[in-house]
Amino acid sequence: MASQVDHNKYNSPLVSRYASKDMIYNFSDQKKFSTWRRLWTFLAKAEKELGLDISDDQIKEMEENIEKIDFIKAAEEEKKTRHDVMAHVHTFGICSPKADGIIHLGTTSAYVGDNTDIIVMRDAFDLLLPKLARCIQRLSHFANQFKDLPCLSYTHLQPAQLCTVGKRACIWLQDLLMDLRNLERAQKDLRFRGVKGTTGTQASFLALFDGDIDMVHKLDDLVTQYAGFKSHFLICGQTYTRKVDIDCLSTLASLGSSVHKICTDIRLLANFKEIEEPFEKEQIGSSAMPYKRNPMRSERCCALSRHLMCLIQDPLMTQSVQWMERSLDDSANRRISIAESFLTADCLLGTLQNIFEGLVVYPKVIERRVKQELPFMATENIIMAMVKAGANRQVCHEEIRVLSQEAGQVVKQQGLDNDLVERIKKSDYFKPIHKHLDSLLDPSTFTGLAPLQVSQFITEEVEPAIKTYSKCMEGKSVLIL
Repeated sequence: MASQVDHNKYNSPLVSRYASKDMIYNFSDQKKFSTWRRLWTFLAKAEKELGLDISDDQIKEMEENIEKIDFIKAAEEEKKTRHDVMAHVHTFGICSPKADGIIHLGTTSAYVGDNTDIIVMRDAFDLLLPKLARCIQRLSHFANQFKDLPCLSYTHLQPAQLCTVGKRACIWLQDLLMDLRNLERAQKDLRFRGVKGTTGTQASFLALFDGDIDMVHKLDDLVTQYAGFKSHFLICGQTYTRKVDIDCLSTLASLGSSVHKICTDIRLLANFKEIEEPFEKEQIGSSAMPYKRNPMRSERCCALSRHLMCLIQDPLMTQSVQWMERSLDDSANRRISIAESFLTADCLLGTLQNIFEGLVVYPKVIERRVKQELPFMATENIIMAMVKAGANRQVCHEEIRVLSQEAGQVVKQQGLDNDLVERIKKSDYFKPIHKHLDSLLDPSTFTGLAPLQVSQFITEEVEPAIKTYSKCMEGKSVLIL
């Protein structure tokens, strides 16, 4: 969904053209800095509950000002201090004067910075998972609808044995199911950084509670609970290990590879005129060629997928150079790579759902392409039928080899249709099976268990995997741009 933009400055296309308003908000300054204030409030509440001298009025004042952020004042403070966290500590204190003295008590910048990043990634997964489930559901309906429609399958992008349109869709589905599992696992594995102090030793909190270790542990547990997490890291330096970012962004990069493969297949099938993505009534495929129906949605997905797959290099390299307990060269990189990964994944899933909801199949074109190749594929069945009728297998093989080569030359050199069947019908040698040729060339007899595989796969794997998201399946994906 496109947002309002200032056309006098650079605007990220992820925000101005592609991403949803919910994901854009999730990585907004308002979400980030209100979460900082919420975390400071959680800390103060927990410290008060455990006996520190903090009043109800101070907590109330903080709660009332969580969303009331003076961004201009914060920017002025940061320009002076060159420290974003302290700038917002001062700004929060100005609007919460009673609490000014206890904001950020005992902690370090990573308390709000890292814990907010964990919260934002958790919430981002909450936005992505239902979208991915909807893509899976839409594609499963498509697969079931066309589970019996025979089509050419390809190895090396050369015609191979037949499968069905629905079976091919299940190959795409299987990859998306793995992505669903990976995203769920990455979200489930997220742990709160917790309340650990400057280098993760909790020394400042041990001092606040006069050496009471039990109180320090209770503080960590309470704040973790307030933030909505079941567990926190027991060990960290100043920051949580940046391998967390690798885990999260690698699942998104893997999703990108799945979408790229699917949309590349759709682009190839569009070239064959077998399957097309949605094409709107007034859509223009080319400024110069009015007849064109370019697969722009699939092309967009491929373009964005490449970006998403590349972004995994950032957390890999960041983690590898975190000196000792932390190095600040992670900060600028993470501001970009984490947000862009989730925003890009959001764009992909919105577009992919739109594609799956409007896929167009051309059965007559598919049938024609099958008929062009099927006679060659059926030669072994024809040989077996002749042998059953009393023919010599080697002699039959030579007879059909000669006819196949002749038919192949007609296709390649003259550009005509495959006429192998007509040649067999004219051959006296093959007269014993002439009346059986139609059944021997029935495409449905060449698809094996494909229709059954589709039904079984949807019932046993797809439907259980997306059952959790059953209440999130409504609504079509509409592309603004």
